[in-house]
Amino acid sequence: MSYFEYFLYVAMAVLVLSIFLCLWRITHGPTAPDRMVGIDILGVSLVSFSVIMALLSGKGFYMTLAVAWALLAFIATMGLSKYLEGRELDE
Repeated sequence: MSYFEYFLYVAMAVLVLSIFLCLWRITHGPTAPDRMVGIDILGVSLVSFSVIMALLSGKGFYMTLAVAWALLAFIATMGLSKYLEGRELDE
């Protein structure tokens, strides 16, 4: 195993820990914006995890999944932030 692969496995372990911490923040967040930030960070962690899986396996499907998830997470964050502001989605 090369140093690069070792680094990727360590990064995956850190991302799994980050995902569990985000899930805890989403379920126990004291306010709605705290939960929103947890959901946003969860999306970034899942995109990073997909990119690492693409690097380790060499399959392009994981990169496609990462791009699709990033776009979906961006749109969801914008919609949720407008909702929490009290504005309509078409404003």
